[in-house]
Amino acid sequence: MICGVDEAGRGPVIGPMVVAAVMVKDEEGLKSLHVRDSKQLAPARRERLATEIHAIAKVQVRIIEADSLDLMMKEENLNQIEVRAFAGLISDMGAEEVFADACDVDPRRFTRSISALLPYRPRIVCEHKADERYPVVSAASIIAKTVRDRRVREIEQELGEPIGSGYAHDEVSIAFLEKWIREKGDVPPHTRRTWETARSRLSASKNAKLTDWE
Repeated sequence: MICGVDEAGRGPVIGPMVVAAVMVKDEEGLKSLHVRDSKQLAPARRERLATEIHAIAKVQVRIIEADSLDLMMKEENLNQIEVRAFAGLISDMGAEEVFADACDVDPRRFTRSISALLPYRPRIVCEHKADERYPVVSAASIIAKTVRDRRVREIEQELGEPIGSGYAHDEVSIAFLEKWIREKGDVPPHTRRTWETARSRLSASKNAKLTDWE
């Protein structure tokens, strides 16, 4: 059995990080679906492919919410958090061969870190841009991205305002974040407080309020 692992939402200031694993007997079915890196696909196409992937593969997902990430970041860095999430899904899958998209600048170190947490010894290949090279990783990328997108839309409904993608480069997300801080005096729910984007804007807002009294 072959397993692919990838994540979505590693860097956003709002919303969860999602890690997904997809396992198949071989990659022929995924190749016939013409899976690609999720970033290269339109949202509607990703959703259709996610449904088709579920029909032919075993799929597992882990959603790490913003507050959980903040707690973990007190003791670990983001790479270590991702390694543990990858290893947990790989262990659950029990695949003989694993392909993963490496977040570490050193893919070999990333491989060793995952291997050290596994109760068995599969063949593991971790590479940069693995989601562009291996269909099983492309499939995991699609699953992770669609799950995160749905979760972001759920958060948007909960908060009652457009929140964009949650990334710092998204003008809608930053406008939402700044407006909420201005009106509520704190970051909105589902925000990663430990991220510089959130900390700097919250600090700027508090400093602005202090100058009102000068």
